[in-house]
Amino acid sequence: MRPHSLLLIVPLCALLAGCQTMTPEERRAADETTCASYGFKRGTDAMARCMLDIELDRRAEGRSMQSRADAMMWRPMVVERRVIVERR
Repeated sequence: MRPHSLLLIVPLCALLAGCQTMTPEERRAADETTCASYGFKRGTDAMARCMLDIELDRRAEGRSMQSRADAMMWRPMVVERRVIVERR
């Protein structure tokens, strides 16, 4: 294997290793920890509202990212055809 190939493969593997998704249970636990760090007590309406706000923010961010990706993907294409006109 060529050394140049390793320079490409190693960072790619590192990038893919960082692409781990959270299970819903892990996400809920992380949200509970976040809300508890804000001072909300488990089992209260305030805790439920905090967790709901986090989830709504997450969904809004996902929609925003999707909208930006769609906008980049479907930009209008401008086609030019130059016409040279000469006087006779």
